[in-house]
Amino acid sequence: MAKEKVVLAYSGGLDTSVIIPWLKENYDYEVIAMAGDVGQGEELEPLNEKAIKTGASKLYIEDLTADYVANYVFPTLRAGAKYENKYLLGTSTARPCIAKRLVEIAKKEGATAIAHGCTGKGNDQVRFELTIKALAPELKIIAPWREWDLKGRSEEIAYAKERGIPLQFRAEESYSMDRNIWHLSHEGLDLEDPWNEPQNSLYLICNAPENAPDEPDYIEIEFEKGIPVAVDGQKLDPVAIVTKCNELGAKHGVGIDDMVENRLVGIKCRGVYENPGAVILYNALEQLESITLDRDTMHFKHEMAVRYSELVYDGKWFTPLKDSMDAMVEVMQQNTTGISRLKLYKGNAYNAGVKSKYSLYNPEFATFEEDSVYSQKDAEGFINLFGLQMKVRALMEQSNKK
Repeated sequence: MAKEKVVLAYSGGLDTSVIIPWLKENYDYEVIAMAGDVGQGEELEPLNEKAIKTGASKLYIEDLTADYVANYVFPTLRAGAKYENKYLLGTSTARPCIAKRLVEIAKKEGATAIAHGCTGKGNDQVRFELTIKALAPELKIIAPWREWDLKGRSEEIAYAKERGIPLQFRAEESYSMDRNIWHLSHEGLDLEDPWNEPQNSLYLICNAPENAPDEPDYIEIEFEKGIPVAVDGQKLDPVAIVTKCNELGAKHGVGIDDMVENRLVGIKCRGVYENPGAVILYNALEQLESITLDRDTMHFKHEMAVRYSELVYDGKWFTPLKDSMDAMVEVMQQNTTGISRLKLYKGNAYNAGVKSKYSLYNPEFATFEEDSVYSQKDAEGFINLFGLQMKVRALMEQSNKK
């Protein structure tokens, strides 16, 4: 009789390598592994041999990078979403992309369950599982970290050695990292004390700002309706745009963020992020919006971006509210077309020029010199009406003091 199948979100790291034999021992499943390539910059092909040797019946290696950037990264960028005004959602956006493909493979293989290696303390368990529930509510979800008796990395390593699973690192020397084309995150070890400054040796993408070149570089980003379409006058696909921005930003130490964030599960966690291309694109879009969005739309977009970031952070990508917000962003960004120029220097991406045929910035109105389009006398009546409620209240208070 054929065994039931489970599809495992597989990275080849310690957790998922241990999970393959654990699933076979505890559930007697046939384990099908899937490694999602979202631009993490490593060769995934060797994982095939490792997954099979560890006990998987097969491994899918899925190139999701183009889908990830176009359909997850750019919509989040376009909405201006930053979790707690800093985190650019590199891991948060990747999880629904990967989980969606897990569901597709599970349906293709006739699997009855999906498993993941997320810990019970983190956010990713929520992101994976909410996506699965939204797209395939009939599938069982297995989270070994919430079931097994292994209490930490040292016990995982012992479990792996007992079963002949090869390890390529020592736990005491490895930060917990997540990497894709949009960012690289670092957690653990000395970073668990927020008083400790990150060491320059931690950075794997960016130059430390003090080691960046002494001469700046300029970069021009062209947008169409809030979506990046070109760099320095060259039309590029979304992956190539992010790649080019990453390379130039990393050179100048742009995009290093150190923050203590509030996890969804109620724990505060300190992380250091390297996201050079992301910071360049966010800064460029915000600069362009400064001339293309009217005051009311801009301020409301900023308010909505907070809620949007929470939805993405919390794993609620496939929800009606998220779809509704995307529809609103689509309307808001109809005129966000133009070019932003940035100056990259010693860890910063400075505004260095912006232009758009839809610009609402009108020098004839803004000038401090004499003009013929604005009567300064009109301001008196405006202020009288705008401040009338304050005047009435003050008169009432004066009257009651007599």
